[in-house]
Amino acid sequence: MTTLEGRRVLVVGGSAGIGRAFATQAVAQGAQVVFAARRKDKLDEAVAEAGGGTPVAADICVESGCEQLIAETVAALDGPIDVVFISAGSAPMRMFKDTTPDDWKALLDLNVVGIHQVIRHALPHLAPGAIVSALSSEGVNQPRTALGGYVVSKVALERSIEMWRTEHPSVRFSVVAVGATVPTEFGNLFDMELLTFALEDWAKRGLAQADFMDASEVAVFLTEMYATALRFPGINVDHMVLRSPSAVTDEHQTTALTENL
Repeated sequence: MTTLEGRRVLVVGGSAGIGRAFATQAVAQGAQVVFAARRKDKLDEAVAEAGGGTPVAADICVESGCEQLIAETVAALDGPIDVVFISAGSAPMRMFKDTTPDDWKALLDLNVVGIHQVIRHALPHLAPGAIVSALSSEGVNQPRTALGGYVVSKVALERSIEMWRTEHPSVRFSVVAVGATVPTEFGNLFDMELLTFALEDWAKRGLAQADFMDASEVAVFLTEMYATALRFPGINVDHMVLRSPSAVTDEHQTTALTENL
C-alpha cells in the first residue's frame, strides 16, 4: 500500500465528514497534518481522535482568516506542503426560486471565493509537484431539485480550479466530484419536508442511489490515490467522480435515504 508517510498535508474542512476522515487517515499513514476549519472544539476533537495533527481554527470566508490559516500551517509543518485537500463547503436546501441574495453570498463566499483565497495564499508554500484537491459534487453534471444554488457554486469552483491549472501548470490541481456519502454534515440543516420532496423527485429522475458511500472508505481511497500520485509527478488526476455502484432507488425508499442524511 502506498501511503502519505512523511508528507505534509493541509486539510481545509478537517472538522467533519470526508475532510475529517481524510485528515485522520493521513495521520494514520504517518503524514504531518494540519486540520483546518472554523470550529475549534470540533477540530480539537478530530485531532484527539486521530491521535495526531495540528488544529488550526480559521474562517476562510474572510481574507485575514486565509492569511492566518496558511501562516499557522507553515509554522506547524517542517517543510513545504505536499497536499492541500479542500472539503469545506456549504449546501443550503432551497428551491431555486427561493434562493435569496444572502444564500448566494454565503455559497459563493465559502465554496468559491474562500477556496480561491486559500489557494492564493498557499501557492508560495507548495512543494514541487504538490497536489491541490477540491471536492465538488456529482450534481454539477446532473443537477438536483432544491440544490440549485449549491450546484451552481460547484460549477464555479470547478472552473476556478481549471483556471488555476491553466496559469500554474507546475501545481497539480485536482477536482473530485463526490456522490452521496455518510457520515457527513452535508444535510444537517436541510428542511426535512423539502428533503423528502427532493429525494422523491431525484428518485423519479433516476438520480438517487440505494446505498451511500462510507466517508472513511472514501478517505482511504483518496489518500492512497494521492500518495501514489506524489510518486509520479508527471501524472495528474484532473477530474474524477466517486459514487456508490449501487442501483438507483425509487420514490418508495426515500425514508431510508432521509434517515441517512
